[in-house]
Amino acid sequence: MHNFVRHQMDDIGQLIPLDEMLNHQIVDTFASTATSDLGWTEKIWSAILKKDGSLAIDFGLGRYHNRGVMDGWAAVSRGGEQWTVRSNREPRDDPTITSVGPITYEIIEPLHKVRFALAPNDIQPIAYDITFTSEMPAFFEDRHKQRERDGFRVGSDVIRYHQVGVPSGWVEIEGQRIEIKPEEWTEYRDHSWGLRLDVGVHSPDVRPNTDFGGPEFGKDEFVLIWSPFMLRTPQGEKYAYHFYYMVQKGRVFYSSGYRNLPDGTQEKVARVRPELNYDDKTRRLLGGRVHFDMLQGGTHTVEVEVLGTSACHLGPGLYLGFEGRKHGSWKGPLEVEGEKFDNTLDVATLKRIRQLRDCPILVREGDAVGYGVMETIIHGAHPELGLTRENSLI
Repeated sequence: MHNFVRHQMDDIGQLIPLDEMLNHQIVDTFASTATSDLGWTEKIWSAILKKDGSLAIDFGLGRYHNRGVMDGWAAVSRGGEQWTVRSNREPRDDPTITSVGPITYEIIEPLHKVRFALAPNDIQPIAYDITFTSEMPAFFEDRHKQRERDGFRVGSDVIRYHQVGVPSGWVEIEGQRIEIKPEEWTEYRDHSWGLRLDVGVHSPDVRPNTDFGGPEFGKDEFVLIWSPFMLRTPQGEKYAYHFYYMVQKGRVFYSSGYRNLPDGTQEKVARVRPELNYDDKTRRLLGGRVHFDMLQGGTHTVEVEVLGTSACHLGPGLYLGFEGRKHGSWKGPLEVEGEKFDNTLDVATLKRIRQLRDCPILVREGDAVGYGVMETIIHGAHPELGLTRENSLI
């Protein structure tokens, strides 16, 4: 790597290698974002799922430009077991370096082929090296723009694209290496950027919010469902759905849904109507169906079946926080840590790691069959789902 001299003026950011490219979109260098808000985040996520439900792998990487932090996490789930490794570092001079300790994200061919890797490490006995190859184009979700409840500050303004593909490579668990064969696995990834909720520890001199990740989050009835999945007809035709659905006290306050086609067409969903079942003790998804009322008319109904108990919980990856740790918190030059959970079905464990997980699903619509991932948070009492307040957890 070439060394370079830091060139900086009082009103212009540091000059870095990216500035050699012809891609500027603001009147500043790539060392600066358009806003100095501490919630600015660029986030990478992927879930790699074995179709028989026996193994699940997660990957996450975040750059918090205005916090001076890059962090990442990698996890493997086998049944109720989960191993997690987290890394956190100060960004280097070159922001094109997308690795944090043993965790690496590499763009091989933009919007088609990327690599997710966890090197062998001293924290947990897991490692993997997986290359994603797309099966369909990347698709946008609706912009998630949300104000604080007082109507003033914008708490979230994020755009995100997601993509389905096939993984290849290997995963290692406690010394056993398992080949990842594309025909036996599926993979979903996303990339988001903007002002993100739930970044950093809450500042005591800022008015607390009750939105996602805030200090009061979880005290009211709340439903969150996020899910992409792709189906294939017996004739080999492919199509996909995605929806993101949030409800608080019975009121839908964010909903995004599309039926996505291989030529890049996105057919808008006017209303998503999930009819899903959950276990009251663990708040884990059991299955059900989702109805998509299309903007141009007609309704599609997709049956959802859960594939086993292997599913990476996102809490140890710092989603909604984990034992005082939060996304985007500065930890110095480099910190690498992690832990193993022996039974993520245990309620005491769930209270530590939270219910949010990347659940592998089998989906059917008519004679079309496919696979996907579904994340859910169902908090509070929901009698229509058989869920009681006594067993609620975040």
